[in-house]
Amino acid sequence: MSRRLKDKVAVITGASSGIGEATAQIFIDEGAYVVLGDIQRDLGNEVAARLGDRAKFLFCDVTREEQVEELISEATSVTGTLDVMMNNAGIVGARAPIDQILLDEFQKTLEILVTGSFLGIKHAAAKMKEQESGSIINMASTAGLSGGFGPHAYATAKHAIVGLTRNAAAELCRYGVRVNCIAPSGVATPLAAQAHLGDFTAMDKLRETLAGNSPLKGRAGTAEDVANAALFLASDESGYTNGHCLTVDAGFTSGSKATDPQHMASVPFMREAGKEGLED
Repeated sequence: MSRRLKDKVAVITGASSGIGEATAQIFIDEGAYVVLGDIQRDLGNEVAARLGDRAKFLFCDVTREEQVEELISEATSVTGTLDVMMNNAGIVGARAPIDQILLDEFQKTLEILVTGSFLGIKHAAAKMKEQESGSIINMASTAGLSGGFGPHAYATAKHAIVGLTRNAAAELCRYGVRVNCIAPSGVATPLAAQAHLGDFTAMDKLRETLAGNSPLKGRAGTAEDVANAALFLASDESGYTNGHCLTVDAGFTSGSKATDPQHMASVPFMREAGKEGLED
């Protein structure tokens, strides 16, 4: 490895599985110390033990401000700095037609996805402003960039994450702190397997399904794809990148499709009133 995060200190929420776990692995492989936060206590402890002495797990409900503060405090105790904050914790949340969504489920979805990220940004910013450096990475989604890519509450929350990222970036840049977000489409994680197939363990079937629908022929998106995007935003290589939403979606949001679009077919030059060709 190139040690792109040599001795940097990172906090990752939602780090017990999926994208968070993959990012923690890559960060440590690249030389970072990582504090993992999650409500999945047993899984979190297992991941931290596997990652070795540069990883530590703390139970963290991101909707509880004191627990987010504790996570940041633990990270800053390692070397005195906080270099990376990745607000990754999330759920799918409320799923229903717009006229049937329960208010408490809608509000809980926003509380975890938006308030949880806000608290991570808030407490990371306090430390990073003081040291005049740092990278904050938020987890958005293609559902936060266009309509129709996710349930209503989830899409609302992810649109909010993009806006919050840009607003925080506009404020914190003068302190040397960068704020960016990542917008994946469906990638192969236990959360996605549960959402798409009703079984969080059905990873092989999920990869097959995602590969079949991907604009990149036969290529499913993976947690490692998103983790590599996070590595770029965490490292000094992205030192002039701020307020950006980095898509990891095989081109879905830019119009890429798994099948050839009609306008790409080879047909005669089209003119006015049904005429074809350059000349009459």
